[in-house]
Amino acid sequence: MPELLLETTPLAQFAGERLLFRTGALAVYAGDRIGLVGPNGSGKSTLLAILAGRLAPEEGRVTRRCPVAFFEQLAGNESQGGGPSAEELSRFGLRGRAADSAVLSGGEQSRRKLADSFGRRAPLLLADEPTSNLDWEGVELFCRRMEQLESFVLVSHDRAVLQRLCSRIWELREGTLHVYEGDFSSFQAQKAAELQRRRDEAEAYEKERERLEGAIRSMKEKAASVRKAPARMGNSEARLHKRGKGTTAQGKLAQERKALETRLARLERKEAPREPDSVHFDFALTDPPRNRVLLRAEHITLTAGNRVLLRDASLLVRRGARILLRGPNGCGKTTLLRFLDRAIREGDPAVFAAPKLRVGYFHQSLDNLDPRLTVLENAMRHAVQPEGTARALLARLLFRREDVFRPAGVLSGGERVKLSFACLLLSPVNFLMLDEPTNYLDLDSLQALQDTLASYEGAFLLVSHDRTFAEALTTETLSFENGALVRTAGGAAAPGAPHPLPEAQPSARRTQDELAVVELHLAEVISRLSLPDCPDKEALEREFQDLLRQKRAIQGGS
Repeated sequence: MPELLLETTPLAQFAGERLLFRTGALAVYAGDRIGLVGPNGSGKSTLLAILAGRLAPEEGRVTRRCPVAFFEQLAGNESQGGGPSAEELSRFGLRGRAADSAVLSGGEQSRRKLADSFGRRAPLLLADEPTSNLDWEGVELFCRRMEQLESFVLVSHDRAVLQRLCSRIWELREGTLHVYEGDFSSFQAQKAAELQRRRDEAEAYEKERERLEGAIRSMKEKAASVRKAPARMGNSEARLHKRGKGTTAQGKLAQERKALETRLARLERKEAPREPDSVHFDFALTDPPRNRVLLRAEHITLTAGNRVLLRDASLLVRRGARILLRGPNGCGKTTLLRFLDRAIREGDPAVFAAPKLRVGYFHQSLDNLDPRLTVLENAMRHAVQPEGTARALLARLLFRREDVFRPAGVLSGGERVKLSFACLLLSPVNFLMLDEPTNYLDLDSLQALQDTLASYEGAFLLVSHDRTFAEALTTETLSFENGALVRTAGGAAAPGAPHPLPEAQPSARRTQDELAVVELHLAEVISRLSLPDCPDKEALEREFQDLLRQKRAIQGGS
C-alpha cells in the first residue's frame, strides 16, 4: 500500500454567503500525480491553499503526514529557508541571475520561485499555475523537473502540461469536486461520454414525455366519443347507453388516463447539456484587402537598451496566414508586434501594408475596454457585425443571458480578456496581432477562444506559450534565432528542438526590465481581480489604471 501523504475529512468553503465548493474526504498517496482543473472562480487556488495549510477550511480538517512544498501563483518572491540553491537555479536556466530578484523578468521570477519550491525536497508539491509566466523553454524545464517528482497536486490551464504530467484529474465544477482516473485525455473522453449520456437521456425523456402526452390526449378523445351517444339512438336508448356500457367504458378510460398522468408526473426530467453557440462572421463587412501579400517588412532592427533583438530581419505575411511568433522570454516577440502596429498606423516606409489592411492588436493592457459600459455596449462600440452576431459570439465566449448587461469594470481578469478579444473580432479589423490571448483563461474559455479563432477568415500573428492552443491554430512559425526571424512551415506542431535561452545582459536591459516588472505587476493585479468576491476591488482597479500609465510612459520613453 502506498504511503499516505495527506488526507482530509469532507471540506466546505464559502465566499461570503455563497458556497464556493464542497468535497468528500480526500487522500493523496505517494505516487499520486494529480491535476486540479475547473472554471475561473471555482476555488482551485483556495482548495490548494487549504491543503497546504495556508488557509483554514470553514468545514472539515486537513492532516498532512509529510512536509509539503507550496508554489503560490500570486505570492511574492521572498524565499523560505535561505533561498534556492545554485543547483536548482541552474536547472531552471538562471545560474547567477537570481541573486537580486528585482532585476528579473516575470518569467525569470517564476523560475526562481520554482527553484525555491523544488529545493525544499518535500515529498509532496502543491503548485498553483506555475507555468503562467513561462516561455516554451521554461515550461519544458518545469516539466522535466516535475517528471522527477513522485507526488504532486498541480493547478494548471495548460492542456499539454496536464497531459504530460498527470495521471488523475480533480475537477471543481458547480461547487463539487469530481475525481477522474487517468490522464488529461482520459478525463476529456470521460467528460465527453458524460455529455453524450446526458444528450441520450434528454432525448429519451423527450420521446417518452411526448408518447405519454399523446396517449393521454388519445384517451381524452376516446372518452369524449363514448360520452356522446350515436346519432341513430333515440332518447331512451341514449340514456341506457350512458348508464350502461358507456359508463363502464368511460370508467376504464379514466383509470387508464390517470395511470398515464401519474407516470408522466413521475417521469424524471432530463435536461440536455447546453451546446456551444454557433457564430458566423461576415468577413466581407471588414472590407478585407485582396492583395496576396498583406504585410512585408525588411531590414528590421530592434533593440532593448544596448541589446539587439533583431538585426536586418525580414517578415512576410500572406493573405490567410496563421503565424506563430516563437522564442524565449525577452527575445523581442512583443517588441516586434508593437513595432509593426506603430509602423502600420504611422505609415512607416520600411513596412509595406496592403491599402485596406486594418490591424487589431490584442495585448494584456486590455485598454480597448470602457469599464463604464456593459459587455454588450463594449462589443458593439466599434462593431461592423450585426448585434445578433455579437450576442452569439459573447455567448460562445460564455457571456450568457444577463451577463451581457454587466459593466466591464466588474469583470474578472479572464472575462476582460474574452471581451477584449470579442471587441476585436466584431470591429472593422481584418488582420489580428495577438499577444498571449490565453492568459487567465480557464479550460472552457480556452476552448471557446480556440474554436472562435479557428473560424476566423483573416490572417493573424500569434504569440502564445500555450502549445496546444498554438498547434491547433497556426500553419507556420517565425522563430527568433540570433537576431533573425527563421520561418518554418507547419506552425507550432512543426518538428524542432526548443531554442536555447540567450545569455542575459543585465546592464543592457534597463528599459526592458522596468517594463517587465510593470507587466508582472499588471498580471498579478488582473489575476487578483479574477478572484471571486475580490477584496479591495476599487483599490485594485486604481492600481490597474496606474500601472497602465506607467507602462505607456516606459514605452514612450524607449
